[in-house]
Amino acid sequence: MKTINTFICLLFFVGFSFAQDVNIQNKMKQFDKEMVKNLKDWNIPGVGVGIVKDGKLVFVKGYGYRDYEKKLPITANTLFQIASNTKLFTSTAIGFLVDEGKLDWNKPIKTFVPSINFYNNDLNNSITIRDMLSHRTGVTRHDMIWYKSDFTRKEFFEKLKYLEPAQPLRQGFLYNNLMYASAGHIIELLTDKTWEQYVQEKILDPLQMKSTVFSIPEMQKQSDIFVPFNEKRDTTTLYRINYLSETDGLGPAGSMISNINDLSHWLSALMNKGVYEGKQVIPEMVVKETMEPSIALHNGGLDQGFTEVLNPVYGMGRQTIAYRGHQVVLHGGDLNGIHSQISYMPQDNLGVIVFVIGDQSMSYNSLSYNIYEHLLGLSITPWSERGLVNKVAGKKIAKAGRAKATVGQIPNTKPSHPINDYLGNFENDAYGLINVSQKDDQMQFTFHHIQLPLNHFHYDRFDTTNDEENGLYSLNYQTNPQGDIDRFVISLDEGEVTFKKKAAENLNTVEILSKYVGKYKVGTNSFQIILKDKNHLYLKGSPDIEFIPYKPNIFKTKEFADMTFEFKLENGKVKSVIQKDGSGQYEIMRDNSQ
Repeated sequence: MKTINTFICLLFFVGFSFAQDVNIQNKMKQFDKEMVKNLKDWNIPGVGVGIVKDGKLVFVKGYGYRDYEKKLPITANTLFQIASNTKLFTSTAIGFLVDEGKLDWNKPIKTFVPSINFYNNDLNNSITIRDMLSHRTGVTRHDMIWYKSDFTRKEFFEKLKYLEPAQPLRQGFLYNNLMYASAGHIIELLTDKTWEQYVQEKILDPLQMKSTVFSIPEMQKQSDIFVPFNEKRDTTTLYRINYLSETDGLGPAGSMISNINDLSHWLSALMNKGVYEGKQVIPEMVVKETMEPSIALHNGGLDQGFTEVLNPVYGMGRQTIAYRGHQVVLHGGDLNGIHSQISYMPQDNLGVIVFVIGDQSMSYNSLSYNIYEHLLGLSITPWSERGLVNKVAGKKIAKAGRAKATVGQIPNTKPSHPINDYLGNFENDAYGLINVSQKDDQMQFTFHHIQLPLNHFHYDRFDTTNDEENGLYSLNYQTNPQGDIDRFVISLDEGEVTFKKKAAENLNTVEILSKYVGKYKVGTNSFQIILKDKNHLYLKGSPDIEFIPYKPNIFKTKEFADMTFEFKLENGKVKSVIQKDGSGQYEIMRDNSQ
């Protein structure tokens, strides 16, 4: 049996450019036994582990499978989405620009990139690239802006001005993927290269990371790739889920795909002050700056009475902790069905790469901590047992909670308007469009690439089904002063978000708007309606007031919800405009004397 196992092991590692360290293998034997239990207890489809010692990959092992259905093994070359472990690549790429004098870590980013705009001028005059990369801008996640969307990173960059801070600048840690997507666009603005090209040229090629790619289609050209499997809700059944592939725009925050072999080169350079195979690939200053503490992190373990992890701080694209007296530099990555962690202990010259398939699985933190304990000869912390308590309790409360979803529903109520009034495109400047449609008496909710049935709950509230992957969305419609359905409020990310109903696109063409342009008179007073920026209609004044298309020949303004302006036509030509508000209706005649 020993001979067979040795033969399998040899086949498993054929072609891999590393030598297994016997001493490390011996230290990991007990971990191997623990993993048999972990796979069962947590219902884990597969785990991949790589260990780097003194800058060399010395251990690789797969537990479970890269494809649970086909029972294919995890190897050193199995490609996985590394998710937010992409962030350190982006921070490092920014570091090259700092090293070249094109950016400064600590000066306002707008000094170097004038086109960037945040929510207000105070932020414009203050936010630095370090603030963006260390998640201390005060702006919360807003992940539903990017999740399953087709927005480009330029569009993410342009949406920053709509994101109101939740707390003051540099007063706390608020994780934000959009800041990293925008940092990638900054690289593109300053180099005339795509973020992908720049990372490839500056980092991947010099580190000989030949298998690393940036998208699911690129990954799928290879054969040795992971397949995501999750545990079906309220069961222990594993089922295959789709790759989260809409990551192009988000790229610099989480799109990279790599394997243990390639990532060992990355770890080797980080552990050796940017040097790889005798060459300074990454400036030493950049390695130091990305690890420099920028903001303190909350220690959730202490809240539970766990003292193994102390003093967590975040740098740029990675964090640092003290784990049982040993410094650990680490970052995690999470996408649907796949989780990763890349970490190392600088003073111990040890690095660990962990991939975990399945959202229900044991955390990469727990696995990495246990691996370090085995390597250092420390007692083993019962991370799995601690985590299982929370998992079991969480599943129980989630199931019980979903069973009460209709508690509070008021029976026998009807919508206030005909169903057609609830349909259409609804828009938010930051989040984009939500479309509500109807087919065969079934309403449909579409947000980015999320499509779900939508049903009446009570009064003017409509809820989607509670989808296992995409969740539940509750639309609470509102009427305007004119009595029309013109918006809904929906809970997204960290708060309520308002989506306003869009007018028909054909009401906003230059051809349509041009006919309203001209002078209008009341007695000796005259008013002028003008066209700006091709297809924007304004009442000229100080300042100009924009007329927003509402219905055919009817406009509203942002300033006054209770006011409309209706243009009256005779024989296809504008005769007058009628201002309507709560006090009455006032007709202003067009001046055709010119």
